[in-house]
Parts: sequence; C-alpha cells; structure tokens
Amino acid sequence: MYPGAHAASSPDHPAVVMATSGRVITYAEMDDEANRLSNVFRDMGLRPGDHVAFCLENHPSYLSICWGAIYAGLIYTAMSSRLTTEEMAYVINNCEAKAFITSPYKADQAAELIDQMPEVELRLMVDSTIDGYDSYEDAVAAASPEPIPNRVAGTDMLYSSGTTGRPKGVLQEMEFTPLEETSTGVTGLAALIFGADSDTRYLSPAPLYHAAPLRFCLAVNALGGTVVVMEHFDPEQFIELVDTQQITFAQCVPTMFVRMLKLPEATRARYDVSSLAAVVHAAAPCPVDVKQRLIEWWGPVVHEYYAGTEGNGFVYCNSEQWLAHPGTVGQALVGTVHIVDDDGNEVPVGAEGGVYFEDGGNFEYHGDAEKTADSRLANGWSTLGDVGRLDEDGFLYLTDRKAYMIITGGVNVYPQETEDILTMHPEVTDVAIIGVPNEDFGEEVKAVVQPAAMPVDEESARLLGQQLIAYCLEHLADVKCPRTVDFREDLPRHPTGKLYKRLLRDEYWAGTNRTI
Repeated sequence: MYPGAHAASSPDHPAVVMATSGRVITYAEMDDEANRLSNVFRDMGLRPGDHVAFCLENHPSYLSICWGAIYAGLIYTAMSSRLTTEEMAYVINNCEAKAFITSPYKADQAAELIDQMPEVELRLMVDSTIDGYDSYEDAVAAASPEPIPNRVAGTDMLYSSGTTGRPKGVLQEMEFTPLEETSTGVTGLAALIFGADSDTRYLSPAPLYHAAPLRFCLAVNALGGTVVVMEHFDPEQFIELVDTQQITFAQCVPTMFVRMLKLPEATRARYDVSSLAAVVHAAAPCPVDVKQRLIEWWGPVVHEYYAGTEGNGFVYCNSEQWLAHPGTVGQALVGTVHIVDDDGNEVPVGAEGGVYFEDGGNFEYHGDAEKTADSRLANGWSTLGDVGRLDEDGFLYLTDRKAYMIITGGVNVYPQETEDILTMHPEVTDVAIIGVPNEDFGEEVKAVVQPAAMPVDEESARLLGQQLIAYCLEHLADVKCPRTVDFREDLPRHPTGKLYKRLLRDEYWAGTNRTI
C-alpha cells in the first residue's frame, strides 16, 4: 500500500502529527504533496533508478518527500543532519544524486555545498531559500497533482552511521515493482509481528534519517496508521505523548530507556502508558537491568531485534522470550546465524565469535567493492561486524563490535559489559569504555563518562573516578574494569543511540587528552 490508497478511502485521517508544533498532515495532503514532488522530479528528467538526496531535521514534509521519491521510482538517500559539509558532499557525490533537498537548519552548509556537488541539477530548500536554492514549496505548488503514469516504486539507499569509519552506502537491488503492488519487508514485520494497521498510532522519537525510524514510519504510512513525530527526544515528553496521543506502537533506543527510567518516580507515575501494545528497540545494546526494569514498568510489550541497514538478516525476540533468555537479542527470523572464528570456521555453541548471516539478503556497499568483500566469507555469509554467541536454543547474544575490542596484556576485553554496569550508576548519565595506549600492556581500559553533575575540581573528579572504578570491581573481573576515568559534558553519541567511539579513540591515540 501507499498513501494515495488511504487518501482515496480516508482523506482526512492523520498521516503525520508533529509532537511539539501539533501540525497535522492528512493522507490527502501527504498524497498531494508526494504526487506534486514526483512530477517535479520527472519534469527535470529524472527516471526510475536515478538518485536523489536530502538533509533536513524532523520536518513536517519529511515523509512526504520520501513518498515523492518513491512515487517517482527514485533511489533516495536520507542524510544525517549532523554531518559536516565534507561528509555531506561525500555522500551526495557517492550516491550520485541529481537532486538535493535541504532546510534553513542546514543553510550555512547548503551554501558551501553548491560548488561541491557538480552532478546535482536541482537544489531545493523548504521553508525559505538562499542563493543557489529554489523554494521547495513553490516548486511543489507549481507541479501537477496528477499521479505519474505507470508508476514503479522507488527505494532507499541509506548510509551506515560511520561509527567505525567513513559512512557506507547500502545498495540493494531495485526491482521496479509497480507502486500499487509493492510492499517492504518492514511493512510486513510491522503488521505481522507488531500488529500495526490503520488504527496504529506510532510514536517516532528519533531522527527520521536513520534507517529504522524512517522505514518504520513509512511502513505505518503504508498501512494507513498515524505517525507522531518528535522533533527532538525528551524523556518526559515521550511518556506524556504516549498518554495524550494514546500511542499504541513506538520504537526507541536503549539510551532513551535509560533516560526515562532515571526520571523521578513521581514524574513517571504521572502518565498513563497502558495504551502501548508494542515498543521496539534496536540499534545499540540494552543493559539487562534496564530492560528488566522497563518491562516491569510497561509490561511485556517490549520487543527487540538485531538487524542492519544492510538487510542481510533479522533476529527478534519478544518480552517473554527475553525474560526466559535475559540478555538475548533473539532468534533469527530472516537468514541463519553462524558464529565463526577469525579463520571463518564455526565455533561451538556458547563460544564467542563473529556474527554472520546465511541466506538473509544480498547487499553491496555502493562504489566500494573492497568493503563489500570484507563483509563476506568465501561461502557468501555476511556480517555487520558484531561479535556474539548462540545458546543451545539458538538465541543470539551480542558481545560487542569487533572494532571496539580492547587487547590489554594479551587479554581480549569487550567494552559492552562494562558499559552496561556503569550505565545505571546514579552518578552516570552516559559512558563509553575504550582502549587507550599503555606502555606495558599495549592498551588499558578507560571509562569516558558524562556525569550527572560535572566535578567542580580535580580532587572531586578523582574521588568520583575512584568510586566508579570500585563500583565496577564489585561486579566484574578486574581486567574488564577501567584503570582511569575521564569526565566530559557530553559524549559523541548519534541521536539513534550509536556511540562514535572512533572519535574518542582517535583523540586518545593521538595523545591529545590528559588523564584525570
């Protein structure tokens, strides 16, 4: 399905509600905007299979822009609004975009980009204009509202968030299916597993450019439900919206759970969350204690999956399965999971190794044959770069990303376990565990902490650091515990929950930060 089908039967049904502004976009309005934009693309000569890109905040037109590209049969790239100008230029040119849409939020960078994207033939800006960009609203208003004849459905080509290197464009084969016959895998999952339908009220608290939020929002639109979009995540506003908007379905990342659980008990008790039928989380590891407490609060409505933008497999568990296998990310529903050693050989049940999928779906990293090859074994199994283990029932447990492993004195340490312990400490808002240079051991374990309140001087920082190290030693083997702790106002965390450890590691390995 697609918005036009729902516009015909329920034109006034809300397709999108903006959480803070309260603006409502009906299915009739969404379909009209998408049709007009598809004609803008077609009139400039774009044909099915051509590429477009856009970079803007969570905007009322965001999903309509996506549907306009889909209606036109285009391959679209939604870009992170946190990218630098250099990163934006790389993505735009790498995906071979012929049109680029942005907003005043990115105006300074949009101006810098004009001479850095030579293949872009159409530059549009929503809400306002700057030199070199035409008005999105004027272009759409001047275009025909009639559907393009013989439409085939476009698709996305999204980029990995680049937590361990430069973003990689994930390209899956476009099938040129008639728009009326198309259905995505996410749409099927939303309907079959999470019960989404035209009565669904879906709360999206994350940036829409990220793969999971974007694809689930579009799936809810395809099913005729209502998407409530938060312009920015706020923990109290989230549970308030569940109450006032009678939210039935939502998707979060674990850092959001942590921040909601750290709200005062009286604040959490103020709002009724009983309308929730399904809350999905993914994108980053969730500490066992956090998920346990969340299920106690919200009930057994919490679902988890492990998958990637690459679409090479899908692992899933519901609350009941998780409670029986605490810490698991689930069993494979799409593809077969294999755990292998560094030589590509399968390891015994319970042993750790690289997580690979067999027969889960094909993909390639656009324009990067080497990265594509690095993600595969000779037998065709592919990986997202994570390390984990399987239990006797086939449930997968993730240890960490292979790129984050710390080797200290010849011992392999995966940071996730230590991060899980420190995350729920009352003095910790956020934490990253990384390996930093050590003359004797090669690397040592360091905690970089965003505290609830910054220490006022070096002595208070030293005491708090000692307290956190002692806390770790109560729960973990000493080799897994940080030897030193640094404090920062914030950590370089992606709004989708992923931590840019690469940036932290680069600083310490360059020797630019002192140790407290």
